[in-house]
Amino acid sequence: MFTKYLPHRLMKIVSSFLQNYEISRIGIFALFFTCGLTLTLVISACANNTGNSVATQTATQGVVVRIGYQKAATILSALKNRGNLAQTLTTAGASVKWAEFPAGPPMLEAMNAGSIDFGYTGESPPIFAQAGGTPLLYVAYDPWSPKAEAIIVPKNSPIKTVADLKGKKLAFAKGSNANYLVVKAVEAAGLNYSDIKPAHLTPADARAAFTGGKVDAWAIWDPYLAAVEHDKDVRILTDATNLAPNRGYYLARQEFVNSHPDLLKTLLDEVSKVNEWATNNPEEVAKFLEPELGIPAAALEIAEKRRKYGVLPLTDEVIAQQQNIADTFHKIKLVPKQIQVKDIVWNGNKS
Repeated sequence: MFTKYLPHRLMKIVSSFLQNYEISRIGIFALFFTCGLTLTLVISACANNTGNSVATQTATQGVVVRIGYQKAATILSALKNRGNLAQTLTTAGASVKWAEFPAGPPMLEAMNAGSIDFGYTGESPPIFAQAGGTPLLYVAYDPWSPKAEAIIVPKNSPIKTVADLKGKKLAFAKGSNANYLVVKAVEAAGLNYSDIKPAHLTPADARAAFTGGKVDAWAIWDPYLAAVEHDKDVRILTDATNLAPNRGYYLARQEFVNSHPDLLKTLLDEVSKVNEWATNNPEEVAKFLEPELGIPAAALEIAEKRRKYGVLPLTDEVIAQQQNIADTFHKIKLVPKQIQVKDIVWNGNKS
């Protein structure tokens, strides 16, 4: 009987073993298949990321980002000094080259000549540049402050109001923010622009003329305004409150934006970081600018505490106000033709 039972029992054991083995084999196969698929996807993703990184670096390899700056333009001056941008661009295979300018108009002339790719100016220079055919784009704006520019006279001057500037010599940089302030201030005082005698001078030359008594008044912006307030007995006839927005603009050459939008975004990110530092550390900014500008830190602190910082995308309101400035300059024939500011506004930094 045992011999008869054994083959049957053995067959059941073998059959059970084979079934369990099959289930186990299928489970192991499924496990290995899942792991293999996951590993394949991970390798593929890494390869894609590496490929994208390599492609990006290849696109920027050897590119030199040429930036125009003014020492008095705090953010770009600090960006140059701190060196963070150079390090960031090096990672992308690019580099940076800096060029100093005394004011916005010559900076944008350099952009027109293809000598720089990026810069920062007040609200008026890009209007003149656009009218002249400079291939530029507004890429962001800085709110700055209407308190940060003014028309001043010596404290003992017989000129008491803006209306008293009729027939007087007024110094300012042609095509600058101060130029627009002058236009709006004399208009608000009931004068025509032709009623004054413009003396088109850079800030350094204008200060020499002002302190030397060769001009009757001076329209100027911070930190030069704060410096002369600190050093000399001066009187403010008017600042830009209710007259001019007094904004600053970050501008880029169209070809650079079209060819290297990622580098532009990297640049604006680095500018934003410096803006945050400047907003939170006016005393440190003043200490940094003191040797750069030869202006006492105490005077620079005045300028820093009355200004605002930002790297903001242009809104419809900002564009409309900039258009009003363009229309005003065209009306008094300072700008030879009508322009549309909206035509050169970059939308790449809007979410």
